[in-house]
Amino acid sequence: PMLAMILAWMLLRKMIRIAREHRITSIADFIASRYGKSQALAGLVTLITVVGIVPYIALQLKGIAVAYALMTNAPGAPVTDATPWWADSTFYVALALAGFTIVFGARHLDSAERHEGMVAAIAFESMVKLLAFLAVGAFAVWGLFDGLGDLFARARAVPELARLLTLGQGTGFAYEQWFALTMLSGLSVLCLPRQFQVMVVENVDERHLKRAAWVFPLYLLLINLFVLPIALAGLLHFGAGANAEGFVLTLPLAAGREGLALLAFVGGLSAATGMVIVEAIAVSTMVCNDLVLPVLLKRRAFAERDLTRTILAIRRAVIVALLLLGWLYFSIAGEAYALVSIGLISFAAVAQFAPALLGGMFWKGGTKNGALAGL
Repeated sequence: PMLAMILAWMLLRKMIRIAREHRITSIADFIASRYGKSQALAGLVTLITVVGIVPYIALQLKGIAVAYALMTNAPGAPVTDATPWWADSTFYVALALAGFTIVFGARHLDSAERHEGMVAAIAFESMVKLLAFLAVGAFAVWGLFDGLGDLFARARAVPELARLLTLGQGTGFAYEQWFALTMLSGLSVLCLPRQFQVMVVENVDERHLKRAAWVFPLYLLLINLFVLPIALAGLLHFGAGANAEGFVLTLPLAAGREGLALLAFVGGLSAATGMVIVEAIAVSTMVCNDLVLPVLLKRRAFAERDLTRTILAIRRAVIVALLLLGWLYFSIAGEAYALVSIGLISFAAVAQFAPALLGGMFWKGGTKNGALAGL
């Protein structure tokens, strides 16, 4: 994402200008507009988005569920237990997030699809998340150890951890995997519906992009500063078999710093809710505009009346359905995969849009049938 923003900000500027000129409201709308406003193409992009984004919703729900279990269970207790759906706290978290999303993004219709209050809320939660992560990182380095030198020296003294600090861990560096992950992550900044929503649809002034071109990479640098130190501190403290996904919470809890753990929990919760809200708003707009409305407008009874209430009802139903699908995916497959693996499934899904998106912007010979076949 840092590379994408630093190297491709002119591409983003072009996307913003095209979106403003054609009153684009989603990535499906954008791709379709590049190929003669093809309804079939917009519908296909929307279907792929719904399928591909459900794991991403599940990822956020799993993050909240794991964090909540770590905060409320006794130390050493299992993080998850099989419970019936009506007793599953994650089910009610999904419904609560659906309610928040409806309040933020489906209360009234706006032809430009901008939600400036939501953007302000996302900006605020981003600062909360950053401060919480930096606080936990500083505690892991200087509270549990005598600085970075001491932490890395102790890690190098443990053979299993020393191997982690070398490229390839003795088997040669995985260049193919590294390249694939870098490419998927870079494309996700352009192709994830929530990223497109915030960067392109919600943009009110093109000049903001010049600031974002250096502030966004700086933010990513800061929030990643303590990833390795926290990981090593957790492995040194809990042993090599510990669940690394919970280190941000379990390190402060193990040291009796409940206040710091609560701050980390609030940071993680705000990050997850922010992602879910923007994603659900973007996808509900796509489903309503590109799948449901074209069908309704073919019927004379709908074509001749005010559809404002109908559109809002459809969007709200899609938001609830999307969160419940995410919860279902989490319930069925959430335990089998690590958080990062679930996220990569969605990254790989939305990366399918890149050829049609970039080709539509720069290649005069691109056709609707070619884009459809590619997708």
